[in-house]
Amino acid sequence: MMSGFRRNLSLLAVVVLLLLAAIPATAQQAGTSRLTILLSNDDGYDAPGLQALIRAFQPVANVVVAAPASEQSGKGHSITTSSQPILAAERKQPDGSSWWAIDAPPATCVRLALENLLPRQPDLVISGINRGENLGVVVYYSGTLGAAREAAIVGVPAVAVSIQGNKEEDYAATAEYTRELVEQLRSTGMLQPGLFLNVNAPAGERKGVRVTRLSVKPTHEGYERRSSPSGRPYFWSRWRPVEDDEEGTDVWAFVRGYITVTPMVIDVTASQRLDSLRQFERAGPSRK
Repeated sequence: MMSGFRRNLSLLAVVVLLLLAAIPATAQQAGTSRLTILLSNDDGYDAPGLQALIRAFQPVANVVVAAPASEQSGKGHSITTSSQPILAAERKQPDGSSWWAIDAPPATCVRLALENLLPRQPDLVISGINRGENLGVVVYYSGTLGAAREAAIVGVPAVAVSIQGNKEEDYAATAEYTRELVEQLRSTGMLQPGLFLNVNAPAGERKGVRVTRLSVKPTHEGYERRSSPSGRPYFWSRWRPVEDDEEGTDVWAFVRGYITVTPMVIDVTASQRLDSLRQFERAGPSRK
């Protein structure tokens, strides 16, 4: 009887090994290992959107923070040059890891973390959750997008996340959706170099999620002329976002209550113009 039991146990072991061999290695890893996620933003180290992401991801991932020490909204993809020092305050965590509050724009915070502050490259960079949506051409002005774009430039998957308004419940709901999105991306093998997403969530109840293209409709920008007490003129920005656009764009879906997910690219070459512009090519000047 004992020999029969051992024979059955051996057969069971073989079956288990065959089943494990049939599972792709990426799927096995996704089920057993925790992602390492670098969080950053442009609203500052203590901003509520960043804190919401920390709470959402700490139970399921190894979280590291490298964020501006103070608000850096509207800084776009600006960087700290060699003419300035970069002051970084280390914030030790209970688990012994180091988080960082950095006196620098978001893109510099991310690059400094990737090059110097982290012991190894993270699996993903998430920038946000930004206070205020980043739709359409605003992605070129946004420090939130600058942080994510910097990660994508050096080959780290990146997601920028923004919301409409500034309510705690909207931050929490958007952080939970972001965690769900990351889990979906991981399970489908999409957390790879080249991934660069811009996510925007409207306030309150959302109708669903739409994958969209970027609106290229210009924003409304005006400047009101004023005078100082001494009579010196100055100007006050009167910027307004785009109110609507054609179907399929991020603006269109957002104003109708959908979370928008817009895939972005680093290469902004207008490929359709290459052939028509090649007529202007010429050889360099000859040398004697």
